[in-house]
Amino acid sequence: MTAAYSAEPILSKEAAIAALKSEDNQIRYYAAWWLGKHQVQASCTALCEALFDERYRIPSGGYPLRRQAARALGQLKNPQAVPALIAALACDDDLHLREAVIQALAAIGDQRAVEPLLKLLQSHQQQPLEALIEALATLQAWSARPQIEPFLNHTSERVQCAAARYLFVLTQEPQYIERIINNLNHDNMYLRWAAIFDLGAVGHRQAITAILAARVPNSLKLLNLKRILEALLDNERADKETTEFIFRAIDDLLIQL
Repeated sequence: MTAAYSAEPILSKEAAIAALKSEDNQIRYYAAWWLGKHQVQASCTALCEALFDERYRIPSGGYPLRRQAARALGQLKNPQAVPALIAALACDDDLHLREAVIQALAAIGDQRAVEPLLKLLQSHQQQPLEALIEALATLQAWSARPQIEPFLNHTSERVQCAAARYLFVLTQEPQYIERIINNLNHDNMYLRWAAIFDLGAVGHRQAITAILAARVPNSLKLLNLKRILEALLDNERADKETTEFIFRAIDDLLIQL
């Protein structure tokens, strides 16, 4: 995608929206990225249309512009995009697109997404299970518990962690958060990174301590402590002691950078 970023810079929101109609696929891709990055709400309709683009398809069958449009809509967090995103779930040709759409629906947080996501979970088709389970946790779709519990024994450790995250948020039982924490010592660096993002989503005091002790770069620790802190500050009944603990931890990490 390098060529997209060497294109003429986009100077206005209107120019970015217009660029989605360009004849150059990479310019359209860059426009979708720019609109999401700058959270241009006026682009919601145009990005929804881009979810069904047929022009930009790579030889392996994926749709790069559709994927980027879905990511951008997740950044907009505009509920008006929900019907189009739900319709885009029907695309069976691109699993990465479906993953981006699921993540966008989770970011928007609209309950209209719950039923179609549950149908995906219950289908026998291949699904981006990690993203799907995480989205159901974010949307607090607790009726899915019987379907999600078996994923604690899935062959993928990342899917196991997603199931543990769902079940911890639902039950607050420590056995589930410990499943995630155990992956912080995994030999696979990417599993350690996935685990720290799961802990950042959970936001429990035990998760904070585990994040600080994890064998991951300080930049990832800071990012996830910031996620937890923002969630706490949005909660009027947040624990003051925990909030102050995070502030001190962030200060210590910044000194080490």
